[in-house]
Amino acid sequence: MRVGRLRTRGAGWLKRSVLVSLAVVLPLGASVAGPAGTATAAFDPSGFDFWVDSEMGPIKSRIFRAADGNTGRVVYALDGMRARDDLSGWEIDTNVARALTAANINVVMPVGGQSSFYADWNAPSNFFGLDTGSGGSSTGSAATGSAMTGSSIAPAQVAGKKNTYKWESFLTGNLRNALSSRLGFNPNNNGVFGLSMGGSAALTLAAYHPDQFSFAGSFSGYLNISAPGMREAMRVAMVSAGGFNIDAMAPPWGPQWLRMDPFVFAPRLVGNGTRVWVSAASGIPGPGDVSNPMEIVQGVPLELLAMVNSRAFQVRMATLGGGNAHFDFPITGVHNWRNWETEVNRMIPDLSANIG
Repeated sequence: MRVGRLRTRGAGWLKRSVLVSLAVVLPLGASVAGPAGTATAAFDPSGFDFWVDSEMGPIKSRIFRAADGNTGRVVYALDGMRARDDLSGWEIDTNVARALTAANINVVMPVGGQSSFYADWNAPSNFFGLDTGSGGSSTGSAATGSAMTGSSIAPAQVAGKKNTYKWESFLTGNLRNALSSRLGFNPNNNGVFGLSMGGSAALTLAAYHPDQFSFAGSFSGYLNISAPGMREAMRVAMVSAGGFNIDAMAPPWGPQWLRMDPFVFAPRLVGNGTRVWVSAASGIPGPGDVSNPMEIVQGVPLELLAMVNSRAFQVRMATLGGGNAHFDFPITGVHNWRNWETEVNRMIPDLSANIG
């Protein structure tokens, strides 16, 4: 009876927290995936472009080789809602590629996929049959990502608007096979991690492709998308981040919603023995978070929402007896690259021990 009461109280707290977060986020509209601050893209010359054909057209990834030259240890780094078509936010706003390659891990950064959740969609995105734009963006990779004028326009820009997003198929088929055949990369026991949208996607890819991914990491991901109000929040975010219609990804009450919900497919991660790393901060600004007021306005509610989702996922994994997951909830931090880079550096030893 005591356990039952605790679970009921826990569920009630999570529901109230989600609703409070949504009450803050939804009226802000664009702030769900809000405007970006001004910065210059940090192109890393140690990486190289790797183009692969797909159902979406040619897609670029950026490759960073492990320091010791091995081809057996590989990790994919997934971007956020405002993923751009020139470079990944991980390259633009962080130095994680250098840290990972120094740890003798090859890094694959797929480029593009704005608002895609790296899923296979049902149809191109439009509203009432009207095209909503090119699908590309130069306004940053995440809610608080950086802006860049004059960014290149890759063929991937039309993906999701002129044709149908097929990111899961690309990452687990076209790209995986090309990396193996052309670079000799190990196609099995890879790692995958991402921020925000990419965090949810990382767990999805690992759950349904366990031979390819033995490790999955989520930073500020939305891991309980069946919670009250989450689909509405995602709808607003996807309209803001590129003008995408969520119904093209998954129609209301379609089976895709349950398939892509980490809270629902958690038993797969436990059964597969996938090593899982989940992190989300409190939404309380830390000492390094106060320089940009817009980061506070946008980053606080977004991170709070991610934290509530991640806490719910933690409870779910505990009820399943999943000892294969690590959870990190820093007492301060908002939805920004500074905190995600810090978390990647914390994760590297665990990632290194669970791939290859």
